[in-house]
Amino acid sequence: MKTQLAKSRWLRLIPVVFITYSLAYLDRANYGFGAAGGMAEDLHITASMSALLGSLFFLGYFFFQVPGAHYAENRSAKKLIFWSLILWGGLATATGMVSDVRFLIVIRFLLGVVESAVMPSMLVFLSHWFTKAERSRANTFLILGNPATVLWMSILSGYLIESVGWRWMFILEGLPAVVWAFLWWKLVVDEPKDAKWLSDGEKRDLQVELEKEQQGIKPVKNYAEAFRSKTVILLSAQYALWSIGVYGFVMWLPSILNAAPNMNIVKTGWLASVPYVLAIIGMLSASYFSDKMQNRTAFVWPFLLIGGFAFLGSYMVGTSHFWLSFVLLIIAGGAMYAPYGPFFAIIPEVLPRNVAGGAMALINSMGALGSFAGSYFVGYLNGTTGGFGASYMFMSGSLFLSAILTIIAVKGAKPKKRPESASSLGITQKEA
Repeated sequence: MKTQLAKSRWLRLIPVVFITYSLAYLDRANYGFGAAGGMAEDLHITASMSALLGSLFFLGYFFFQVPGAHYAENRSAKKLIFWSLILWGGLATATGMVSDVRFLIVIRFLLGVVESAVMPSMLVFLSHWFTKAERSRANTFLILGNPATVLWMSILSGYLIESVGWRWMFILEGLPAVVWAFLWWKLVVDEPKDAKWLSDGEKRDLQVELEKEQQGIKPVKNYAEAFRSKTVILLSAQYALWSIGVYGFVMWLPSILNAAPNMNIVKTGWLASVPYVLAIIGMLSASYFSDKMQNRTAFVWPFLLIGGFAFLGSYMVGTSHFWLSFVLLIIAGGAMYAPYGPFFAIIPEVLPRNVAGGAMALINSMGALGSFAGSYFVGYLNGTTGGFGASYMFMSGSLFLSAILTIIAVKGAKPKKRPESASSLGITQKEA
């Protein structure tokens, strides 16, 4: 008889991690609205400098992923995220106070550094609380903070810029993270064994289930061995390419829409929110069926192909048919977001707990480099070509390559029924 694990974990933890990641995403993504809403003009920011500023966050985001995951796994995700909330809220608020672009360069880079540990720490945190059969959905509710935030942020930011200006938009959207830090500290604990709101039986059942999963995974002694595995290397490249499409889209969609005839910042905000409605539906559906079928790959690469074809279609339609092009951008946005939950469920199922967090952090850090490339080159191509066709092709090609790498990376990487199987890591006997 299958053990019924405590449902209270979902009600207690998922809203907290959702809000936390939402605030992180709010304070990294609202730059696109600030740039479109007067910041570039007021601070005399050129098109090339705007592209650099939009992407500098991700360069800072690259550096502290693995150390953050290591700290979260071996010490405390709770403490790390608490201080991150305070620091990124302060930096986001400071963005609204700058009058010199040089200070803005520093702030954008440091914001990336501070937020770099959040995603891997959250994934480590959730892997301590949710089992294999639940993990895709748990990851999805975390990452759902991304499109859900952009949805309401797009509308709110448009109105804030219209009513109080871009400076107050940054200030008012940065302060909530500082306040939330103290609620986070009060509401979460790192491990189920320390949760006062679980009974002893519930703690024991969850611990048994989590330990049982680890028994079917080949031991890996350290990060160096894990990072050399074929699966981790290919997924790192895959996620970098995927992130080119996602963050090229997120950072520059407001500017793309705002350039249309008869457009203002409020209309831009409403239109920019639409792709994220489809993204939320896609993410929830993909994670549900991925957990139900215990199949990760089939819910990753097809969506990336759809996103690539949608960008290609938008390029072929061109600027003369705005609404058809916009519909294709909606499809591209929704398709790019749908696979996140299944994707981040792959690594904890093929690598043991002692290295899974570090491997997810490495993959996410490679995604940060892709995000840097996407947000920089999309902005650069838009500025130098005077249109959006080149950037659509750039994002389309990246998604096509990402889809192909997904199939290659995960093929043969699933754990076998027999625990002694060495192929479950995508590591050869020689490597092991």
